[in-house]
Amino acid sequence: MGFGDLKTDAGLKSLNSFLADKSYIDGFTPSQADAVVFQALSSAPDSSHAHILRWYKHLQSYSTQDRDGFKGQKKAITEYGPRGNEQAGKADDDFDLFDDDDDDEEEEETEEQKKVKEERLAAYYAKKSKKPTVVAKSSLLLDVKPWDDETDVKKMEECVRSIKADGLLWGQAKYIPIAYGIKKLQINCVIEDDKISTDFLEEEITKFEDYVQSMDIAAFNKI
Repeated sequence: MGFGDLKTDAGLKSLNSFLADKSYIDGFTPSQADAVVFQALSSAPDSSHAHILRWYKHLQSYSTQDRDGFKGQKKAITEYGPRGNEQAGKADDDFDLFDDDDDDEEEEETEEQKKVKEERLAAYYAKKSKKPTVVAKSSLLLDVKPWDDETDVKKMEECVRSIKADGLLWGQAKYIPIAYGIKKLQINCVIEDDKISTDFLEEEITKFEDYVQSMDIAAFNKI
């Protein structure tokens, strides 16, 4: 159980693999599990650990006080991570049902046995190849903040929606008052994880520097 030492490459690889199909360490909302693992990382990982980087940036959008207030009970970091049954499941998925490593077997296969084995192998791999590919998607709620109360928020929304990319779909939006007459744009989007990153969204949105002061991720959920 656990990811190991997150200051080593082996530990980072374990955590990156764990987050490949998860938004959070435990459950579907931020919890103390995320706060503990986040604190164990000395800094943001490089782009070779894309799943950790996506999760890290999302957690980084919360203040230290917010992370301290996450639900759940804080446990030792060794209490979080892949469990034995998960590891076994991965091993089973890669297990070749027909692999024969018995070097001590002296009896030779007959032609009929070889034919049956080849047919079974062909049927097995044909069935395995037909499994549908699951496209990993995430739903994001973005907070886009203007410079001041004179910024045209509607024009800012038009700029954001003008960003087009394969794997990106914009959803509903609304304007939320912040203070002193300033309103931020809160907009939903759905992304395909393999095609669109949060870094890409931030870079593209903040390019509209005449309107946009900053962009934050208010919510991040796997679909």
